[in-house]
Amino acid sequence: MEEEIVPAAGDEDEPVGPKKSELRSRLGWAIIRAIYGGLPDFQRHRLEGMGFGPFLRLEELASDVALVQALKERWDLECHAFLFPWGHMIPTLEDVVRITGLRVDGQAVTGVTYTSYQEQVERLLGLEVRGERSSLVQRTALQASLGVANARHRTGESQAEYMARLTEDARAVLAEEEGEAADRDLRRFLILVIGKLILETRGDPVGCRCLPLLEDLSSVGSYAWGAALLAHLFDSLGTSSREIVWAYYHLPSLGRGVARRRGAVPLLQCWRFCRDERSLRRQVTLIHDILDTIPFGHVWWTPYVGENDAAQPWVERGHPYFGRDIWLHCYNTVIPLHHRLVVRTLGLHQVVVEFPTRHRPWERPGRSFRGIQQVTNWTVRVREQLDDWEQRSKEVVSEATSDEDYFRAYARRYGAQVYKGTRRPLDPEGRISSLEGILHSTIQQRDDLQGVVDQLVSILHPTLLFLVSVD
Repeated sequence: MEEEIVPAAGDEDEPVGPKKSELRSRLGWAIIRAIYGGLPDFQRHRLEGMGFGPFLRLEELASDVALVQALKERWDLECHAFLFPWGHMIPTLEDVVRITGLRVDGQAVTGVTYTSYQEQVERLLGLEVRGERSSLVQRTALQASLGVANARHRTGESQAEYMARLTEDARAVLAEEEGEAADRDLRRFLILVIGKLILETRGDPVGCRCLPLLEDLSSVGSYAWGAALLAHLFDSLGTSSREIVWAYYHLPSLGRGVARRRGAVPLLQCWRFCRDERSLRRQVTLIHDILDTIPFGHVWWTPYVGENDAAQPWVERGHPYFGRDIWLHCYNTVIPLHHRLVVRTLGLHQVVVEFPTRHRPWERPGRSFRGIQQVTNWTVRVREQLDDWEQRSKEVVSEATSDEDYFRAYARRYGAQVYKGTRRPLDPEGRISSLEGILHSTIQQRDDLQGVVDQLVSILHPTLLFLVSVD
């Protein structure tokens, strides 16, 4: 039977076991690894040529729910960046390609979204969509088509026995020779990988918006799937192992990960989650306390210095896209990567820049719009942003000789939001930023209180005038 350990409702002080969503995520990774093992050699060779090999050879990493929750609470929707006492931080395209091995160079993952995917799913996958106007296909039907309909653990079955059984089940139904059947198998597998691991569709159904890009299997490897992952991450900030490993590298003082397999690439497999048995609420509180007190010098801005890029061809291909302000694309999810906010990741001092706001000349559709209300050609609708990607945008530079001016501007803009309640020691690098932040936090609290007083006066003013006239 499938293991599910869910804490009792409202029992916040008990140790936290794996959540149902976490177990499903880990189960999904195991199923995909088992199917990958059951594919014939020529299919795995095709996946290698498409650039998915390094990613598919990764081992699962348990999700650190507390760390993800703490990071989500520091995320600013205006500038698409984390707000910390030491300034902005953003997962970048370099982080994605080094951690996951997914390609971040090439064509943007975009195209046309349709009101119905029924015809394409039936023709290319031999399956049915969840509804007539839907971009979702049932996960169980997709798994069954790949030979793993019975994906639950059996009583007394070890993990090794479980994986071996699933692999044999997959091998028994997958086409052994090239042809239409093999192409259909590969599309089914790729939709499962993209929908559950790369773009992480919530719940059981699997998104198939990317299916049109899989019709010509010879072109699948030309797309920047890692950049699409980053766009999806910025849009959802879900419980993702990519967020976790990013924090392990840039914020080692958190102590949430344990290093393993040093020197292994992609870097996701260099870590394992250090399990914490304290309650989720307690863990999140402790992480926030650490984030408020990490010395500025302990933030690791350039963790990849010294990496052997020659052993990582996926990294070498991505170099022209590193260190740039650029628009990220994943169909209707079109989000700016503001690398100019984190030039310290390039070993430079942070210059003062105009902080992004919601008031932009172009606004993407809201979350409720997923391209099924009408046929939408995103290569036309977001042509300017797509041109930006295709031209690799522009490289960010900095002529600043120190970070002090940036600290002042950052504290003035985010002081009340970031430094409220901080217990950061006043070390030399952070002294100006901390003092300014605390000062402006106090000013903001005073202004908020004055606003409440003014509102009360406006409400009570007619009553006071009436009482005075009666007297």
